[in-house]
Amino acid sequence: KSCVYTENCFVPTSEIIAVEETELNKKKSNIGKWQKMEKPYAFTVYYVKRARNHRWRCSDVTFWCVDEHLCNQWIQALKEILEMQKSRPKQLLVYINPYGGKRQGKRIYEQKVAPLFSLASISTDVVITEHANHAKDNLFEVNINKYDGVVCVGGDGMFSEVMHGLIGRMQKDSGIDQNNPKAPLVQCNIRIGIIPAGSTDCICYSTVGISDPVTSALHIIVGDCQPLDVSAVHHNNTFLKYSVSLLGYGFYGDILKDSEKKRWMGPVRYDYSGFKTFLSHHYYEGTISFQPAKHALGSPRDKDSCRAGCNVCKRSEQQLTEQQKGRGLKHEEDEEEWKVIKGKFLAINAVNMSCACPRSPKGLSPAAHLADGSADLILVRKCSRLGFLRYLVRHTNQDDQFDFSFVDVYRVKSFQFTSKLSEDNESSVTDIGKKRFGHFCRDHPACCCNIPNSTWNCDGETLDSSAIEVRVHCQLMKLFARGIEENNCKDEAAYSQSSDEQLL
Repeated sequence: KSCVYTENCFVPTSEIIAVEETELNKKKSNIGKWQKMEKPYAFTVYYVKRARNHRWRCSDVTFWCVDEHLCNQWIQALKEILEMQKSRPKQLLVYINPYGGKRQGKRIYEQKVAPLFSLASISTDVVITEHANHAKDNLFEVNINKYDGVVCVGGDGMFSEVMHGLIGRMQKDSGIDQNNPKAPLVQCNIRIGIIPAGSTDCICYSTVGISDPVTSALHIIVGDCQPLDVSAVHHNNTFLKYSVSLLGYGFYGDILKDSEKKRWMGPVRYDYSGFKTFLSHHYYEGTISFQPAKHALGSPRDKDSCRAGCNVCKRSEQQLTEQQKGRGLKHEEDEEEWKVIKGKFLAINAVNMSCACPRSPKGLSPAAHLADGSADLILVRKCSRLGFLRYLVRHTNQDDQFDFSFVDVYRVKSFQFTSKLSEDNESSVTDIGKKRFGHFCRDHPACCCNIPNSTWNCDGETLDSSAIEVRVHCQLMKLFARGIEENNCKDEAAYSQSSDEQLL
């Protein structure tokens, strides 16, 4: 009976966090059968333990034996297995936004994340950001090749900043002009880890299944990798922004623009601005032209949700590899079919992922995929206020949110939008505003009329351009994640404690 333990655990080696030699105190070694041993030697294995709702926790189990040499052999063997996990990071660059969300980023990292990184023998260089775009600017200066990944501690805004810095750095080093909307961008092989600490953590929730700092830290430690599509937004051959979640015009753009003036309210500002925007019920005229994503599998209306190991995303990865080798898909975008839709819209949303969050567990487009080289374009035409309310409510339940006569959804690889104001080009926004509004409308924001232009909500940041061109870049970047796992709530028996002692 060499090594004995009191838990019946089945843990894949890929989910072992660390192995450490353990000093047994006299009190513990004198309990039960251990008192019969002359001098027990021990080591502790730290591993990932799954809990409810996709939550991960660091658990541990300790092994005892009387043979010191045998104990050391086990420690060495397990450490060698961990060394073979080449996808695991050893050196990380960490950016912490101390001002985002509830200003808890620094505390969350120091108390919940740093100890886990230390346990897993991960070295870190930590930068506390001091102003907007600090992380983005810093990423253009650091020796990025010395790191196995970049970690951002904050909300979606912090992630967006790190993403822009990393993608921009890659294009600069490769001599790619980001202002060219048709330029093939260079993939980022350096993964980004997200430690959620913001007001909204949509990207983390949509790629892991929960906004939990410990869970995200453990995904980073075990070296998970989840490719992610990125949309590039241009205006008149000028690069504006990258987007990985929501690009929204109309309703969601108006909410963001109004909420930006009320940051002093904290996260509740989104509820206030959302209610106010709903009452105003503004619609916007314009033209949408898009290229259907013929290469992508499935449809926004199907029930095939993107999950860990998604076959749809794997197929896209194979197509991308063939394309890069000069085989398979060819870029002949100018010759491909464009569809054109003109109308009056309450909302125009393009999503690269489901955009799920705790309030909307299925998101804006439940069947959107993380890495299939496409975006789901959702057009909500002008309708009654009651009809629009019914549409919004369906984001919070299990009903089909596209089952309305005024809602159209398409899976696209690129699209363009031009507001009617830009098309007409008759006068300035200010002049038209004076013509269409006047004193009455300003005093009665709940009136149901249209205004010339909305604002684009690009992953929580405003874009004021009324004419944009958007192109989806397949799997342009990678996250320390694995997608949302299916049937995450496993039966406790798989990880249960056993009253019977087991032999190793």
